Amino acid sequence: MPVVVDIDVMMARRKMSVGELADRIGITPTNLAVLKNGRAKAVRFTTLDALCVVLECQPGDLLRWEPDVPAGRAD
Repeated sequence: MPVVVDIDVMMARRKMSVGELADRIGITPTNLAVLKNGRAKAVRFTTLDALCVVLECQPGDLLRWEPDVPAGRAD
């Protein structure tokens, strides 16, 4: 998947656990883990806003795009 989720990077920088972050943004630790591990199909802007407020970051610090490299292609 070309969209990479870096929530765990920001959590490590802030020395914050999944449980603490989930409590502070108002979602379950399970749902945060789904989002953090890149398995979510979508993210609400209210959740993204809460993540940015609590982690004191920009959306681009949490999400980045990396293009897929086609099989057999070496650049």
